[in-house]
Formats: sequence, structure tokens, C-alpha cells
Amino acid sequence: MPNDIYAGYAPYSDEDQPPSRSDLYRSTLARAPTRPLYAPPRTVSELTGPVFGHEDVLPEEADLAHVDGKPCLGQLIVVTGKVMDEDGRPVPRTLVEIWQANAAGKYNHPADSSAAPLDPGFAGCGRCLTDDEGRYRFLTIKPGAYPVPNSGNWWRPPHIHFSLFGPTYLTRLVSQLYFPGDVLNGRDRIMATVPSEVARERLTAVYDPAVGIDEVALGYRFDIVLRGRDATPMTG
Repeated sequence: MPNDIYAGYAPYSDEDQPPSRSDLYRSTLARAPTRPLYAPPRTVSELTGPVFGHEDVLPEEADLAHVDGKPCLGQLIVVTGKVMDEDGRPVPRTLVEIWQANAAGKYNHPADSSAAPLDPGFAGCGRCLTDDEGRYRFLTIKPGAYPVPNSGNWWRPPHIHFSLFGPTYLTRLVSQLYFPGDVLNGRDRIMATVPSEVARERLTAVYDPAVGIDEVALGYRFDIVLRGRDATPMTG
């Protein structure tokens, strides 16, 4: 076959994605497989869902900064970007979910037993569909850092978890957004599971005043590439 057939093929490097098991990221030791994978028979529900329409995902679900009209505490930010394939083509109508700690570093979840306060005006999670150009947008706050229990005083830097669904429930990817210039980024054990420094930079949002709200919210841009050598690392 002519070599130009493969000109657009850009597989990612093993250095760009974290391993499934890592001593740095302790929870992977409990959830990563230790035996060969088994693929069970797939039924219609695994192969044909989910189907997300405008009626299922409401515009207000992309606003984490207000609950029942009550504003939250913290620095308001807009997080926006594009979801793209390896050739830079937009991925439209895909479900993007985010969840994060509040400004005090507390998750609105029963598993978070820290003494930090909850914020009744902060939703803690949100979702939206990408538009025809693959764009998404959330209004939220910059999350606080928090200590990881029994870790030797390891503090997680401010970060936002991202989940992206493809055409079926079997095609879900999970990653994290970090903020530029934070002193804790270089000490984060989860970010450190990505071997390549260049790939780790893809996890860091870019400050962009143009996407913020004048005198109200800072703006950050975070593009997500799903495949290829420029793929965004999926850190779980």
C-alpha cells in the first residue's frame, strides 16, 4: 500500500497516558485489573445508548454556581473549550460532565468526611452537550485545594474532573483539568502518573479573558482531544 495512506495516522505514545496501576495514585491499585480482561456478551443497552437530546440535558445544568437561585462562594470562572478528534474535527452532541470541590476544598458527596464546610449555593457537578462545533461551556468557581487523608500531607491542587460520553455507555473517558501556575501542580501524584511533561501540559487550562464575563468571572479554555498523538491524558 502507498505510504501516504498512513500520513494521517497519529497513535498516542505510552508516555502520554498514565498506566492503569500506579503506586502514586493509590486507588488504582484497588480498581485496576490484575488478570486478563474478559469481554462479556454485549446487549442492545450497551451498544445503542446513551442518547442525549435537548430535553434530557437542560441549559441550567451547566451552571454550578447557583442552587435554587442562591449564589455560591468563591471566584467565579467560565470553563469552555472544544472536544475534538485526532484531526482537529469537532465532536458534536457529546455529553460532557464535570464535578469538583467547592471553594473550601469540599466535595458535596457523603464520601468526603473532611471538616471543610459545604456551600449550599454550589451544585458541585454539572453537565452539558457540545454544540455543532464541539464546544462546551460551564459557569462554576475555582475549586479549593484539599489534603488527601493518610498520604503524608499530600494536597491535591485545584482541579476539575471531566467525563465525556461517546455514542454508548462503553465509550466513556475521564480526565482532569488543572489551573496554570498553581504551586501544587508539580507535586500532584495523579498528574505525575503521566510520564510525558508535554502530555501533562495538556491537562492544564489556559487563562483566556475573552471567554470570561467582564468584571464577574475569569475565563479558562480547556480543549479536549480524544485520540491520536495529541490526545488529552485520561487520568481517571
